[in-house]
Amino acid sequence: YFQSVRLLPGFTMCGLLAALLLCPAAVFANDEYAHAREALTREIEHYVRDTSLYIDREALDPRVMTAISSVPRHEFVQQQHLPLAYANRPLPIGHGQTISQPYIVALMTDLIKPQPNDRVLELGTGSGYQAAVLAEVTAHVYSIEIIEALGKQGGERLARLGYDNITTRIGDGYYGWKEHAPFDKIVVTAAASHIPPPLVAQLKPGGIMVIPVGSSFLTQQLLLVEKGPDGRVLTRQIAPVKFVPLTGKRD
Repeated sequence: YFQSVRLLPGFTMCGLLAALLLCPAAVFANDEYAHAREALTREIEHYVRDTSLYIDREALDPRVMTAISSVPRHEFVQQQHLPLAYANRPLPIGHGQTISQPYIVALMTDLIKPQPNDRVLELGTGSGYQAAVLAEVTAHVYSIEIIEALGKQGGERLARLGYDNITTRIGDGYYGWKEHAPFDKIVVTAAASHIPPPLVAQLKPGGIMVIPVGSSFLTQQLLLVEKGPDGRVLTRQIAPVKFVPLTGKRD
């Protein structure tokens, strides 16, 4: 399954810990962190090539890779996990949730074919990292988080980092965000048992959604959902994945 644990080639905890002693984590640009982000970007490029048979591509959109190399992932992880901030692996963020593996964040962003004028709905703000990457390559991101504590922390973090093209709220993402629909693209960062009909309804004709589907105990598949100009929906399996479950009450 993707989101497996892999350490960066040449990545040393000592180097990163030294940087943390010299500079506060809130510093956005840091030579040591910039080097780590560059190393992570190269790791993802290799990982894309290694998994090309699954994802049907040898490289990701350069704009997406630039976003990965620019967004300060160390700002989105818990203090105790700072030495692993730029490892290509998921990390716990509390409340039973995780910040996704950077490779998966890059892949999901690439799959929706982001355009500069896109309005994107994201389900599962979590730490805010996926929203930040999306905000680098699209016009506006609307992000929903069902866990109140994470939603507040994520929104405050994104605002502190200057992401003024991200709007967040606390709520059940299964039902989307009707007030701001329709959306050009939708990214779901938790596994659902099925594709939520409200999300299909809120996706523009010609729009794209990427969503992991499956239970916590069985194989989950990352699905690409495309809505044609006539409203017909086509789905395609991309790769087996492992995500936390999409939670909330259903009618």
